[in-house]
Amino acid sequence: MKIRELLEGRALSLSFEVFPPKTETTFESVKQATEEIAALRPSFMSVTYGAGGGTSRYTLDIAKNIKERYGVPSLAHLTCVSSTKETVRERIADIRAAGITNVMALRGDIPAGREHEDRSGWDYAYAVELVRELREADADFCIGGACYPEIHPESADQREDIRHLKEKVEAGCDFLTTQMFFDNNLLYNFLYKIREAGITVPVIPGIMPITNANQVERAMKLSGSFMPQRFKSLVDRFGHDPAAMKQAGIAYATDQIIDLYANGLTNVHVYSMNKPDVAAKIQSNLSNILGK
Repeated sequence: MKIRELLEGRALSLSFEVFPPKTETTFESVKQATEEIAALRPSFMSVTYGAGGGTSRYTLDIAKNIKERYGVPSLAHLTCVSSTKETVRERIADIRAAGITNVMALRGDIPAGREHEDRSGWDYAYAVELVRELREADADFCIGGACYPEIHPESADQREDIRHLKEKVEAGCDFLTTQMFFDNNLLYNFLYKIREAGITVPVIPGIMPITNANQVERAMKLSGSFMPQRFKSLVDRFGHDPAAMKQAGIAYATDQIIDLYANGLTNVHVYSMNKPDVAAKIQSNLSNILGK
């Protein structure tokens, strides 16, 4: 199933993100974790892409297994910034050959030491270029893109960020998935602004359950996310107790998701980090809401 078709419905649904193994020796354990999450029958699962494409084969292996063995629609991530056009075209062909029709088009992280380099000579400098490449390669691909409710770290301001986002959508994105956020009001404000700018494709909120205190600093560094006082208090109170912090983090994420559903969002994407127990607990907390 194409994700754009899923998003046309009004039923509430939940999706999960997993990541491929970094090495062949860990492939089986990672595969097992992704299968346990797939067994929950989410609306779809996304599979991330290794830095520089180092685990691209594993991305497709995991995505194909989820789709064929469990019947769960899979969304394969694809990044472009450190790749040549020839390499990206080969990977697009591999995606098509694997029977994957949903692709998340991302720029990817700028290689260390090249952050301030002139990008005019790069094969790919921005995600919009990859979106165009995918759309030209196969008009039938369902293409997703990323968006930042709190502004992309490299944008001068939110107005510029939304302008570039609109370019990406006009290039062929069928839907958008947000970077993690911890205050739903930030998302609602963002949605108002992009709709005013003429961006009408579906937006899937991305929720990250913080289940240990060490994740907080990493999350802030990764996304620059605003941490509301309510969340800070949770970490201060339970961060020293792993079991309590895990329970509290899952409860906080569940509360965010319920609020999103209540305010008209129909699908929420959970950054489940290959943790079947976390995915299962969140889904269990929402069982009557989701009808599962």
